[in-house]
Amino acid sequence: MKNLIIISILGLAGFFVGKQFWEKESRIDYNTQVKPILNKNCISCHGGVKKQGGFSLLFREEALGKTKFNAAAIVPGHPEKSSFIQRLSLQDPEEKMPYKRPPLSKKEIDILSQWVKEGAEWGEHWAYQPVKKPAVPYSSWWKQALSWVGIEAGWEENEIDHFVGAKQAEMGLGHQSKANKADLLRRLSLDLTGLSPTEAEFKAFEMDDSKDAYEKKVDELLKSPRFGEKWASMWMDLARYADTKGYEKDDKRSIWRYRDYVIESFNQNKAYDQFITEQLAGDLLPNPNESQYIATAFHRNTANNDEGGTEDEEFRVAAILDRVNTTWETLQGTSFSCVQCHSHPYDPIRHDEYYQYMAYFNNTRDEDVPDESPYYRHFKSSDQKRVDSLLHFIKSKFPKEHQTWKQTIQFVEPKIHPHWADEFINGALQDNKYLAVRPGGSVRFKAVPMNEKTEMLIAYKNTNDAPSQLVIRQGSLKGKVVAQIELDTTLSEKDGLKKGNWAHGWTYAFYTIPALAGKQDLYWSFSNKTCKPDQNTAVIGYWMLLPKTPEALKNTSFLVLAKQLISTQPEGTTPVLLENPAEFKRNTPVFERGSWLVPGKNVERSIPNLFAKQYQKPVRNRLELAQWMSSPQNPLTARVAVNRFWEQLFGTGLVETLEDLGSQGLSPSHQELLDFLAYQFQFTYQYKPKEFLKYLVMSATYQQSSEFTKESIEKDPNNRYLSHGPRIRLSPEQLRDQALLWSGLLSAKIGGPSVMPEQPEGIWNAPYSGMKWTKSDGEDQWRRSLYTYWRRSSPYPTQVTFDAGTRDICLSRRIRTNTPMQALNALNDPVFMECALFFARKFPQENEEKFIEKAFYQLFGKEIPSAKKKHLVDFYRQVHPVYQKDIRKCQEFLHLCPDNTIPQDAPALIARTLVSNILFNLDESINKP
Repeated sequence: MKNLIIISILGLAGFFVGKQFWEKESRIDYNTQVKPILNKNCISCHGGVKKQGGFSLLFREEALGKTKFNAAAIVPGHPEKSSFIQRLSLQDPEEKMPYKRPPLSKKEIDILSQWVKEGAEWGEHWAYQPVKKPAVPYSSWWKQALSWVGIEAGWEENEIDHFVGAKQAEMGLGHQSKANKADLLRRLSLDLTGLSPTEAEFKAFEMDDSKDAYEKKVDELLKSPRFGEKWASMWMDLARYADTKGYEKDDKRSIWRYRDYVIESFNQNKAYDQFITEQLAGDLLPNPNESQYIATAFHRNTANNDEGGTEDEEFRVAAILDRVNTTWETLQGTSFSCVQCHSHPYDPIRHDEYYQYMAYFNNTRDEDVPDESPYYRHFKSSDQKRVDSLLHFIKSKFPKEHQTWKQTIQFVEPKIHPHWADEFINGALQDNKYLAVRPGGSVRFKAVPMNEKTEMLIAYKNTNDAPSQLVIRQGSLKGKVVAQIELDTTLSEKDGLKKGNWAHGWTYAFYTIPALAGKQDLYWSFSNKTCKPDQNTAVIGYWMLLPKTPEALKNTSFLVLAKQLISTQPEGTTPVLLENPAEFKRNTPVFERGSWLVPGKNVERSIPNLFAKQYQKPVRNRLELAQWMSSPQNPLTARVAVNRFWEQLFGTGLVETLEDLGSQGLSPSHQELLDFLAYQFQFTYQYKPKEFLKYLVMSATYQQSSEFTKESIEKDPNNRYLSHGPRIRLSPEQLRDQALLWSGLLSAKIGGPSVMPEQPEGIWNAPYSGMKWTKSDGEDQWRRSLYTYWRRSSPYPTQVTFDAGTRDICLSRRIRTNTPMQALNALNDPVFMECALFFARKFPQENEEKFIEKAFYQLFGKEIPSAKKKHLVDFYRQVHPVYQKDIRKCQEFLHLCPDNTIPQDAPALIARTLVSNILFNLDESINKP
């Protein structure tokens, strides 16, 4: 075997030494040389927004076309005939370009002139080019030869290190040696699980001298259920997850099951393509399960405005726009939101293409209504079994009817909401939400898709002692009577429903109507003899038409059972995406200048031509859209994902602007490495996050010490070239969670509804809302920060102080700052002080020196430096006498009443608490080692 390896190495060596390399003819590169000059100096006047003189440099066909002077400004091959080039050197300020701006340098003019001479060829920005696997830049032929037989020689551990090493050599930099075991374990644990290691884990790792000790620890952490919580925490920013609706009231919302879905997906190592497909189009998958419906809540995290007097359609459109922009920023790393108002000023995406893409999302059932429908109804197990049984029966006997009945029974859709009504007489939309008509009043529901359906459900409230009378006519107020209905919450239904039958605050009542073909205008007239003229007869929440009952089931109990299940109160709901039935299909117009009030021509669904030309399959709906996004023909999805994973581990993405990989984003520090990792993630690891993350953390680049040299600070101040390990401040979630872990308070519960830990008084003094912050009981107050109740108008203070967003919109990256507020928070916040108090009770038998030594080791897995220990001991001895002299100060510190029993040796406990609080605030604590 040894001889075989030697022969292989010698053979490969001969191959590589014998290879010949020829340099390609040097040509001007559009992306790296021309595009930056145009974006900086020309595009603002001659691009997607403005086309001064009828000249645009955004698309080649526009740039080579005739200007308003009836001549082409660029003549390929002839810079001397191109006014685009000639006007760069003119002296007349009215003729010189750039207009009223500093002139281009001679070097820039030479580049543009040579580019025109070579044919003025456009090029696609690097991020929009197909993902291809670049060659690994081995520093020598023998390293490449060894790598081919699975051996790494030198500091490198895998291919990542060769890319990093090549860039370091180019920049005149070196790398650091491997971090010590304690620091490496702490870094790894924080990155993979979001939590610091325990003392036992530090000791076990230190004692393990096996060759694969580090890899075994990586595998162990990847299997931890805490892994899913850490990476879900990252995803919550992208999904703009919150427990409230946003806008003025910012009222509560029940969507925590979506967070559970994300946690479980990461723990299951769900492939990234499946992960994003379920979130974009889980409802369109074949026979979707509950989890796949819940996944679509990704795009129901949009804000919902139930303020009185608002226009539902305006905020429905706002939610759709947000879904478009979030999808492109989160999954495609593109500033697509620019195209809402005009063609992209820097990237080749046209104005119309925004709305062609928007059309994929414009036909979901949600309509910015107060109950946030459509929602998945979560029943208690016995009721869900009845639902599943009936739906299974329909699917087995009448498969074509299954989907419509599933939407009706599981979701109570498609509803017709009050804002569909018009032509009000003596009536209005109450609070712009509900249909409220006074005696003798009427409204019209225009073009209702009846399609010969004969069963109607109305959700209403009758606020009077006597029933209200509703007469529905066809075509006009004097048209044929369709139905005469008594709206009465006091009567028992014929179908065996309980009196009142309240669900979500509304009475569900069913009525039979005659079959009407196609779409019909329905006029609803209301009367109630007990009502005064200025009183409402009844309030309508919504109504709907049930699907037609299959002919073979008309004389069975099927319809009775279906109505009972529709009326059954669920235990909870989760807002989800559902596609409109064909008869509810909306048109998608182009908004002129991005305003929904100025709709232009209607457009059909399509992905931007920049990407469509590479993809031969149809993209007709959200499911096919999601499949395109994760296909090999999409150049962005894998690049954006690996860039985000890299940022989470190294502090800065290979492209720092995670939100924009386009031509206006910052240039990659290691473009070839980014492409290599994108290829690995998509093809080698089949989009599996755990395998890919293991590949990253197994690199020597990741395992470097974070110590830096004077040279690295001068040449690489932001560590963009990875001359040392990543030393960055922890996230607010990690800071709070590790304090809870160190204190022994951290709850091990995973998943479930959000909780309310300790929070200062007065944070939630919000108008128009009765919501209150009620501190959770028991261990719930000490759950991981991921589960802390998130109100958009007033997020948890620690999150805000340490640069988390509000989650009104998606946040691709948090900007790290250092402010006095952060130190004040970490030193004084009640949660941190409580954790310090519990931690102070550890090692009760030890003196102050031993306590500090053991405490430091428990936190960081290594001995405390003598200088640091001296400072902490001195501090302990300084504060201890202060509390010894004044029992009242002890009572105040421990929040005790005068008649409470003071703990034995309270001054020592308080001094240790203050020391512990300092330990929690050391550089080692708040930064990743």
